[in-house]
Amino acid sequence: MSSLKAVQPISFLKTNPGDVVKQAQESQVPVMITVNGKVQAVVQDAVSYQRTQDQLNMLRILVHGQKQIAEGKISDHNEFFKELEGEDQDL
Repeated sequence: MSSLKAVQPISFLKTNPGDVVKQAQESQVPVMITVNGKVQAVVQDAVSYQRTQDQLNMLRILVHGQKQIAEGKISDHNEFFKELEGEDQDL
């Protein structure tokens, strides 16, 4: 899809909301909504939105892991599994 079709004025959204949603769902490209020529909102299909949220969550986990490594909060895999085994025995 042309990136120009992925930009629609608010008037088009007001008169054709179903078309905008269908466009976003079929193309899986966010539709940017303009007000007075400036992008003010984005309509995105639910599957793409969830995929984006999942990717952001993975990035947050990676950043957290990198921060822990930088702070020296690490242990080797043997220590990790020993801790897990100890927790299992406590149950």
